[in-house]
Amino acid sequence: MAAFGRLLDIMDDLRSQCPWDRKQTMESLRPLTIEETYELGDAILDADLPEVSKELGDIMLHLVFYAKIGEEKEAFDISQVLHGLCEKLISRHPHIYGDVQAPDEEALKANWEKLKLKEGKKSVLEGVPRSLPAMVKATRIQDKARGAGFDWEQSEQVWDKVTEELNELRQAHEERDAVETEKELGDVLFSLINLSRHLEVDPESALERTNKKFMNRFHYLEGEVRRQEKSLSDMSLAEMDRYWEEAKRRER
Repeated sequence: MAAFGRLLDIMDDLRSQCPWDRKQTMESLRPLTIEETYELGDAILDADLPEVSKELGDIMLHLVFYAKIGEEKEAFDISQVLHGLCEKLISRHPHIYGDVQAPDEEALKANWEKLKLKEGKKSVLEGVPRSLPAMVKATRIQDKARGAGFDWEQSEQVWDKVTEELNELRQAHEERDAVETEKELGDVLFSLINLSRHLEVDPESALERTNKKFMNRFHYLEGEVRRQEKSLSDMSLAEMDRYWEEAKRRER
């Protein structure tokens, strides 16, 4: 509590005395907050706990910054934000703060979506932000649909759906139909994200780990090429592939 109070006092000082902090608005902070969130995500994927702690602090600063601006606009303050959150958590956890029975995680998710509809939401998909990256958005859409009971009954059905969508994509490509190819590629990606849920693998994290793996291998390839005082344009694909395989062996 003392540390949080200290942060609020510093925020007051910055807002009243620092030219940069004084001119910030919610709109100007928004892209910076998104950047900080991605930096936190990188630290988590790297399992760098000291960096996670640092990035959490950066995000906390943004949260109290928004609350300070809200207070200045006489719209809300940090106390209202926190009490509102507490009330929402209590109301959405009746299995802890009430007499509702929730035997497993699936029952919890289903009840969670029902509670949100009771709060006035017209659709279980309302809570999916429009500006989310497409892959994250697809994951959240499918999670929420699943919470409402709309999901495949067996994982084998999901594998079949992926195969079906891949075949439709190949057909559209072979027919040189650019519009249909884009549509079918979207369906393939959506079905793969659906499969990832059934495999209990986060697709965003999985793809980002592959991105990092590719970059590390490519950096090794570039380093070996430079060591020979050559450039990539001087190398044949077979030569580059040899260094690529070396990079893979080094990972093991």
